[in-house]
Amino acid sequence: MIGLLIAIAVFNLIAFTTNKRLTGNQIVHIWVYTVALQLCFDTIVEFKYHGYWYFRKEIDWADFLPHLVLIPPVNTIFLNWFPFRRGLLKQAAFILLWVIWILLYEVVTLLPQPWGYFNYGWWKLWHAALINPILLLLLLGYYKWICKLEKAACSKHSRI
Repeated sequence: MIGLLIAIAVFNLIAFTTNKRLTGNQIVHIWVYTVALQLCFDTIVEFKYHGYWYFRKEIDWADFLPHLVLIPPVNTIFLNWFPFRRGLLKQAAFILLWVIWILLYEVVTLLPQPWGYFNYGWWKLWHAALINPILLLLLLGYYKWICKLEKAACSKHSRI
């Protein structure tokens, strides 16, 4: 639990002190999107098939912490630092570095308590290595869609 609480504090501090790109509206959208996607995915992989779990196999109040306040700030950091105005090669390298960083962090979360809080059932690190780039690309697509919706809403509002 100590490792989780430290990570929550550090990731939230970084997310909110280094943000130069995301509006409050975008942060709220990304936060809700992240929680919803993670809970949908975890409902199947964690609770139905016991691929992995936080703390214990049973549902516990502590399980809400990673879902609600750990992963969303990581996604805001990713989007804030993403090299949108760079070439495709730099963007792909950025995603690759983030996948490696996420995998390293996941290895740390597998340590015994009090530092670790994540456990594997049949899920393995290579599963995460395959799915994380897809999740990051989905996040990028969602962010671009939100930006498009914001732009349309602002132009519609300015015509009124």
